[in-house]
Amino acid sequence: MPSFELEAERGWLKGVRRVVSPNCDDRPVDTRISLLVIHGISLPPGQYGGPHIDQLFTNTLNPDEHPYFREIQHLRVSSHLLINRRGMVTQYVPFHKRAWHAGESEFGRRRACNDFSIGIELEGCDEQPYEQVQYQALAAVIKVLRDSWRDIKRDCIVGHCDIAPGRKTDPGRCFDWEYFFNLLV
Repeated sequence: MPSFELEAERGWLKGVRRVVSPNCDDRPVDTRISLLVIHGISLPPGQYGGPHIDQLFTNTLNPDEHPYFREIQHLRVSSHLLINRRGMVTQYVPFHKRAWHAGESEFGRRRACNDFSIGIELEGCDEQPYEQVQYQALAAVIKVLRDSWRDIKRDCIVGHCDIAPGRKTDPGRCFDWEYFFNLLV
């Protein structure tokens, strides 16, 4: 399993690829990070690799490259991290900042989950299994994050579908929660 280290004072993981997204802002004052949201993303849908996720999170997606991009190029979204199909981690937003990954959301009767959560995207889609190296990287990252933010308990690690039911389905039915949680032990 890979290992990661956190630059706590700056909010970045050491030794991972960094692509800075402008789609973030300050968290509300005195907000404690207590939730971790797992997402699934592929651009275009069902296709992997390429620069399109970086482009979406940096507002540089070319709407002429694919018909789907015309539908989403206006979005201003981000995530703290992306784990691609090979297990490589890219960080877009420092953890102390609010990434714009959850939209309208609620967890435990608290709305606006972006305020108190960390968002991690896995390159994938609802209909295809994720790669073992993605689960390993995800578990390793979460172990480091939980060392710094102890309010992120096991039941506070959820899918996007759990905080926006009816609106979102990711990480999808092919995400193996049991396998993933066994890696966290």
